[in-house]
Amino acid sequence: MTFSASAPPTKPVSIVLVHGAFVDGSGWKQVYDILTQDGYEVLVVQNPTVTLEGDVATTRQVIARATNPVLLVGHSYGGAVITEAGADPKVRSLAYISALAPDVGESVLELATRPVPGESGPPLLPPTDGFVIVDPAKFPTAFAADVDISITGFMAVAQVPWGLGALQPKLTKAAWRDKPVSWMLTTQDHMVSPTTQRFMATRAKANLTEIHSSHAVMLSHPQEVARFIEEAAAQAE
Repeated sequence: MTFSASAPPTKPVSIVLVHGAFVDGSGWKQVYDILTQDGYEVLVVQNPTVTLEGDVATTRQVIARATNPVLLVGHSYGGAVITEAGADPKVRSLAYISALAPDVGESVLELATRPVPGESGPPLLPPTDGFVIVDPAKFPTAFAADVDISITGFMAVAQVPWGLGALQPKLTKAAWRDKPVSWMLTTQDHMVSPTTQRFMATRAKANLTEIHSSHAVMLSHPQEVARFIEEAAAQAE
């Protein structure tokens, strides 16, 4: 499913936004509004997050609908999706936001559970029927401590369960090895370790931007996220 701008786009690059685990594409709404007002064609992927293969296929379908060459943007687990889907020749560059960017032969699970002294991992509950969720009681502070509790409290109970079929498979492509990369590192992140983010961004030779934000940076800092995406898009023109 995609949502496109009502006004005709004027920019030569299309932007495809890929959400992460436990949420859906609606989290991009504020960023989407800014980008479309600034003249970009913006497409928003709605991934079921059941399997990595399925999410990559869904993302590729959206890339195919884009009018222009694509800047592919991934948040959180969405970073793994764009790493695999970004090999599509229509994708010109990649932007990772508080994301996971596995290498070929590496799984999301390996990176997500990478031990980091002094940094706690995400408060995931044990898998049930092949899916995991964040402990609802801990979701607001872990996922988005700088977002109003009226929003994060709802997000906690409206979680989209994350399939082990998305967590466990090893990637077969790593688009960041061949294409320009921008990275927004969230320094107050309790879902994807800032130290692990830095490791991945360095490995990808990314143009790095740091921001004092929780994991849900598109909700707490939509203007800054939109500006980061637009700067990445300008470099892709």
